Amino acid sequence: MKKKNSIEINVFLDKNKIPEKIVWKASDGGIIKQEAKALLMSIWDDEKMETLKIDLWTKDMPLDHMKVFFYQTFKAMSQTFYRATKDEKMTSAMSDFCDYFAEKMKLDKIGN
Repeated sequence: MKKKNSIEINVFLDKNKIPEKIVWKASDGGIIKQEAKALLMSIWDDEKMETLKIDLWTKDMPLDHMKVFFYQTFKAMSQTFYRATKDEKMTSAMSDFCDYFAEKMKLDKIGN
């Protein structure tokens, strides 16, 4: 029998359907009840050849944290892109963009 893993994400909304709280769990990863302030998820639909996505953040997520979140996501995407393609030239270009983004967002002042 093949093993099945699950990741569960619960989003608690206010009366205007704005996320107030995001809680997730991934028992195989040791995450039982972890609160999060933001979530970006992309899922590939092979039949339609398109990316489906979910972008959520809580209404109390600080703007400076959102900027760091995007920076770290961009960095992780460039590393994932390299692992998936071994394309060093494009990975380098993506990394350069990450540096540019950090500079323009002044992330050196709030941490990255």
